[in-house]
Amino acid sequence: MRTTLLTGLLFALTAGALAQTPQALIETPPAQAAALSSKGPVVLDYGKSSFPDDGEGRIAKQVRHELLLLPYYSLFDDLEYRVQGHTVTLSGYVTSIHAPTKSTAENVVKHIEGVDMVVNDIKVLPPSPFDQEARVRVYRSLVRTGSLSRYFWEASPSIHIIVEHQRVTLKGYISSEGDKNLATIAANGVPDVFKVTNDLRVVK
Repeated sequence: MRTTLLTGLLFALTAGALAQTPQALIETPPAQAAALSSKGPVVLDYGKSSFPDDGEGRIAKQVRHELLLLPYYSLFDDLEYRVQGHTVTLSGYVTSIHAPTKSTAENVVKHIEGVDMVVNDIKVLPPSPFDQEARVRVYRSLVRTGSLSRYFWEASPSIHIIVEHQRVTLKGYISSEGDKNLATIAANGVPDVFKVTNDLRVVK
């Protein structure tokens, strides 16, 4: 029996998530707020424009749809999913202030038709005022560096910032190696950040 593995990387900032983000953390430009309210959440699957027309493909498409409706998903979180047969594996990171995202994600996915098992490997990041401050500082550094601000002005920011123990991981996609290098430089320049891992993918 053929087994197909489908992996989706979910990067979306919904209007609901934006509303839950303290104003002191992110100052949202009016144009971005308007785009979020009118277009809703968007997902990017690194060039995967469609899903296979089979059982796994239909499940993967529905998983993506349900995860996009999660109310607290923000650019400081990162969710991934994998479909293998009738099993869905959820992974990634969510901030502790958004801890319900982990259980909510599992609950919505397990009710999808065709899903028999959900493996929830989503990690809830420990609460830390130092990490929270690092998230804000990295975000501000990125949007103020060269051409990087454009990655945050879409309805779905394509760069996500994961911070744990003041160690930063950049997730998502970017359009050039030059911009990827700029992101590394910008994040490394933030005070009190111990390490930066750049996992951004270059998608032309």
